[in-house]
Amino acid sequence: MRFVIGCKPGEVELGSKGHHVAVIGAGPAGLAAAGYLACRGYNVEVYDMMPEPGGLMMFGVYDKRLPRENVRRGVEELRSLGIVFKLRVKVGEDVDLEDLISSYDAILIATGTWATRRLKIPGSKLEGVYGAQEYIVDYYLWKLGYRDQPPPIGDRVVVVGGGLTAVDACYIALDLGATEVHLVYRRTRREAPAGTREFQELEKRGVTIHELVAPVEYVGVEGKVKAVKLVKMRLGEPDESGRPKPVPVPGTEHMLEADIVLEAVGLRPTPPFKEGRDYGIKLNPDETIYTDECYRTTREPVFAAGDVKHGPSLIGHALRSGYEAAKCIEAYLEGRIGWTTH
Repeated sequence: MRFVIGCKPGEVELGSKGHHVAVIGAGPAGLAAAGYLACRGYNVEVYDMMPEPGGLMMFGVYDKRLPRENVRRGVEELRSLGIVFKLRVKVGEDVDLEDLISSYDAILIATGTWATRRLKIPGSKLEGVYGAQEYIVDYYLWKLGYRDQPPPIGDRVVVVGGGLTAVDACYIALDLGATEVHLVYRRTRREAPAGTREFQELEKRGVTIHELVAPVEYVGVEGKVKAVKLVKMRLGEPDESGRPKPVPVPGTEHMLEADIVLEAVGLRPTPPFKEGRDYGIKLNPDETIYTDECYRTTREPVFAAGDVKHGPSLIGHALRSGYEAAKCIEAYLEGRIGWTTH
């Protein structure tokens, strides 16, 4: 995978323009931005909380969807340009964002969407109920040799959701040895973000798919999940997403046994903020970082790109976002654009 556009090692003198840029997040947006800025002669340092660069491309996507070695080759090309990676550093915990703002000429926040949006239903705090995104990350930390133990698994795994994260969670549960994997989705596969083809592939692997059902409670014994109470749904009028709104059908509650539940009902943006602080950086109602048309936040000289700016997306969209943001950073550092009051 290529993160460098328009130059090769040795063609541009690293740091020849004298400015220093910090990129927070080594996912597709951050890596694309870092490659562009290094090619333009800027000193670039990339901060990331994980043990190697790549973000969710390395730690959050099923192997068959994106080979890891392709990402690693792209990262090595970035290193050959002189880009410095500061790994296992979580901005907002290990380093304060305010300190970085005072130390660099420009900052790009590209920290993505690493947190699962959780269902707020009875039993959601039971042992064995996990956010699918975090579970997948734990799996790859183990598989890539950064942890000694895999995440917990059981014989019967229930995955809640209809997107690619849910699909990947099903595959990983099978790879970890689950004997039964059930995918429950509140609409039909025709409305699922992952698409009907992904559902068909899951069924070929032995996953049982339950359409038009939604969990209303997790039932536990001695603090551990043992079953999911489901209710049947019917499709009503379109909601804000443009898809038919799922409506519960009274009196249709039923149980599905489960040893592990993985919720994959959406992802939350994860800005690098300490708890209770916003650093003068405005967030949108959906928790993404607000920017103007040139990726500027409400705090000079902080830019934002990728999923933390526009919400969960495919890799190509995040790459383009990082590349476009880097061009805006270049324009700012060269004095071609200033900062506006938001």
